[in-house]
Amino acid sequence: MKQEIKVPAVGESITEATIGSWTKKSGDFVKRNEVLMLLETDKASVEVVAENDGVLTILPGSEAGATVLIGATVATLDTDAKAGAGAPAPAAAAGAVPPPPPAQPAAQTSASPAQMQSASAPAAAGSNPNLSPAVQRIVTENQIDPSQVAGTGKDGRLTKGDVLAATPGTAGKAAPAAAAPSAAPAKAAAPTVVPVATGPSKQGDKKIVPMTTIRKRISEKLKEAQNTAALLTTFNEIDMTKVMELRGKYKDKFKEKFGINLGFNGFFVKASVEALKAFPAVNAWIVGTDIEYHNYYNIGIAVSTEKGLMVPNVKDADTLSLAGIELAIRDLAAKGRDGKISPADLGGGTFSITNGGVFGSLLSTPIVNFPQSAIMGLHKIQDRPMAVNGKVEIRPMMYVALTYDHRIIDGKEAVSFLVKIKELVEDPERLLLEI
Repeated sequence: MKQEIKVPAVGESITEATIGSWTKKSGDFVKRNEVLMLLETDKASVEVVAENDGVLTILPGSEAGATVLIGATVATLDTDAKAGAGAPAPAAAAGAVPPPPPAQPAAQTSASPAQMQSASAPAAAGSNPNLSPAVQRIVTENQIDPSQVAGTGKDGRLTKGDVLAATPGTAGKAAPAAAAPSAAPAKAAAPTVVPVATGPSKQGDKKIVPMTTIRKRISEKLKEAQNTAALLTTFNEIDMTKVMELRGKYKDKFKEKFGINLGFNGFFVKASVEALKAFPAVNAWIVGTDIEYHNYYNIGIAVSTEKGLMVPNVKDADTLSLAGIELAIRDLAAKGRDGKISPADLGGGTFSITNGGVFGSLLSTPIVNFPQSAIMGLHKIQDRPMAVNGKVEIRPMMYVALTYDHRIIDGKEAVSFLVKIKELVEDPERLLLEI
């Protein structure tokens, strides 16, 4: 029985997705729960798995990179087929068109240059089945014999640069050698008249790659925030001495009990919840001509992934302990690295935190995660001389920034919010006791 594989629903507002990649090929036998493909939506990446054992057939128009509608059929799974059923077809196909026999090129040594070119094209194209599409095209167009070019890629594979460098040389010997006698007098002086390098020009070396669906959505949301909100950023600085002392004192016991490192993000999430309770406008946003206030605290944590920046949420952070927050952040970061962040992880956030300090940033002005009204930026902890009780002391200091929508949050509220964060983090015992 042939079972249809359809694009699953991945969110209420999502109507289409992009096929990021297939992990299996047509004709492959797959087992139940094996990942077949990776879907990219405007919010997250979603894995599609096989519901049964069977042989996969990918339908035309469903190749990697294709945009498909939710509910569309992209492949079928023949559940009656057995393991190995899809293997003979590729093998037969490979045997039906064998590489040209060694005697054939020798028999054409007296043929015309045009005949030799037409014969050498299939040989060059077929001599290395591991060529990428870009390399294959250059090899075919320039009649290059891949076996005569040294590969610098992984496992000795040919790269685009390898074949481009070989194009003006002698790598493709069959066609150029035959054409050389008649063209030799005219071409002989060319190298002395135009002394150019044998390799390709770096000025023309560029690559155009289409945006992924997620990257498109990121750019749209950031631009929407800039075009819609009246963004302003205010700054403060926090003395991290007491937090670092507390962390140094209990980090080993904390890890032993909870199985997670005691970081700084947990303290800032706890402080943010208390500050949001004190200044509810920072936890609200504008809907038309109304203000929507939220009595829950879903704190977004910016996560850098290979596909771009994502902001999954620690849901109901006000109900979590410091350990619970650290565990939630760890799980979200792992999902981000593995490409398994779901739309549910990304939806429902009311306030966000981004930590550029992990990359060495000393100061920045983050952009709000629209439609949210504010985002707090954390930065690198750096020792600086500070005036403490009339004396100069070296203290570990961190700049913090709050970018906010001035349409809903006044400057006084924004400044007071950061002052509240500063007071709580500089006195972590008070923060943990929630007093």
